[in-house]
Amino acid sequence: MVNQKIPAYIYGKKNSVRLVLFTALFALVFINMFEPFSSRHWHGDVLSSELYLIFSSLIVLTGVLVVVISRILLYYRGRRHSINIGTYAVWILLEIFFMSLFYTVYTLYFPATAEPAPLIHVVKKVLMRTSLVLLLPYAVLHLYFAYKDKEKQLQLLQENALSTAPKQNIYSFYDERGDLRLSVARENLLYIEAADNYVIIRYLNKGTLTKILLRNSLRAIERNMAQTNVVRCHRSYMVNLEAVTVIRRQKGGIFMEFGKEHVPDIPVSSKYDEKITRWFA
Repeated sequence: MVNQKIPAYIYGKKNSVRLVLFTALFALVFINMFEPFSSRHWHGDVLSSELYLIFSSLIVLTGVLVVVISRILLYYRGRRHSINIGTYAVWILLEIFFMSLFYTVYTLYFPATAEPAPLIHVVKKVLMRTSLVLLLPYAVLHLYFAYKDKEKQLQLLQENALSTAPKQNIYSFYDERGDLRLSVARENLLYIEAADNYVIIRYLNKGTLTKILLRNSLRAIERNMAQTNVVRCHRSYMVNLEAVTVIRRQKGGIFMEFGKEHVPDIPVSSKYDEKITRWFA
């Protein structure tokens, strides 16, 4: 069990940023609600609620710096070596230890009373409260990360099932009233473009680029083409992925080429780039 590898999404860059931000927010709420470590007295005088919020924010930011450094190190370690459950558990314990050390120093050097509490008593209280500050948000976020990963895997399974399903030889297009306006052989359809209350369907007819203006929305077309390889790649475009010959990434973004004369390159917006690039992987 302890030698089992943890999922890469736990130490991924985006999730690490989410973990740091959520932990900082949780710690700020926690320290303002419960005032642990006698923190309201750290300044020397009992602070007002407004000043305490500012003061506690600075304390939380410096304390969470431990998590920031830890997660950066974990990210780079995960890129070079696999991380098992045992190693990760020790890693979290070390985060708790170093953050506790930080708060212990504050508690000892800025005591609530003239006579500070015994060291062992301070360490016990700080360890317990620091564990709450870290373990509670960690538990919530790890459940969230696992849920999002399962959701992503399910989406991949659905897409794989779609790619192996029997393909239509003909794509049919209907206007907003449900009347059939065009049927195109699958290999001849190139792309569909939004144009106000219309869509422009571009396809090859006897090798010539042809278009037809259809009164309908791109969203309605997208619903009708849900079980095909004609997919949305931009708020204004849908493409037949089978007709695309080149996908290129440049400074301005991702573009798809059809290898046909007079056919423009179609842009891919950031919302769809992962889905499109995965299809060509």
